[in-house]
Amino acid sequence: MSSSTTTTAHFPVRVFGGPTALFEYGGLRFLTDPTFDAPGDYPTPGGPTLTKTAPATGAPADLGRVDAVLLSHDEHADNLDVSGRALLADIPLTLTTTGGGQRLGAKATGLADWESVELDRPGGGAVTVTAAPAVHGPAPREETEPITGQVVGFILTGEGLPTVYVSGDNASIEAVREVAERFAPIGTAIMFAGAPRSPVLFDGQPLVLDSAQAAEATRILDAGRVVPVHYDSWTHFTEGRADLEVAFEKAGLADRLDWGTRG
Repeated sequence: MSSSTTTTAHFPVRVFGGPTALFEYGGLRFLTDPTFDAPGDYPTPGGPTLTKTAPATGAPADLGRVDAVLLSHDEHADNLDVSGRALLADIPLTLTTTGGGQRLGAKATGLADWESVELDRPGGGAVTVTAAPAVHGPAPREETEPITGQVVGFILTGEGLPTVYVSGDNASIEAVREVAERFAPIGTAIMFAGAPRSPVLFDGQPLVLDSAQAAEATRILDAGRVVPVHYDSWTHFTEGRADLEVAFEKAGLADRLDWGTRG
């Protein structure tokens, strides 16, 4: 790993299950893909029914102040559910895909690849949030988007702060390489994994990184810490914590894993 501040200034990341995590960065509080609904079946319009198996480890009331939501996409219940949608109304800003920015109302801003917004830090200065490319499936974006929709990741930077990468529902190692070319080394990567699969989509191939790919992405990003999310609580997630631990151990990267704090 190249010399950087990535091994210092690690901030707590609170994980709630599924893709949902809360962290404070530069004095601002960020929430990823809010999913707080109860276990059960959640139909996807025009797609398969998704089954949630475990509740979140906290409730929206436990969050405290949230300054911005970083939303991978708004079209699937395992990334934004009914409770999550209600929560957005009380949060000043939601950053998401260009399509989601049009669908979610005035408080949502859609970002295209590499487009940035600056958010004022409470003590002065700014956090810059840059949209990162993401592909929700094992094929090129032009083939996946008509089926699984747009997705987006995020890079957070600020003066004196380690770089943060939130991958979103990305299955493309090439997209990870594009991020690395511009922003590596990464201080903390909040990595969506779990190898979700559907037998009716792309011949059952993973729609988001599998465990071995998550480890490969860690090496490409030169990430000092990886907080995995999006690997539990849903039946279509086919690789869990044990699979991630084995993959990172095999890659010699076990020391980079951080499972976050639970509510």
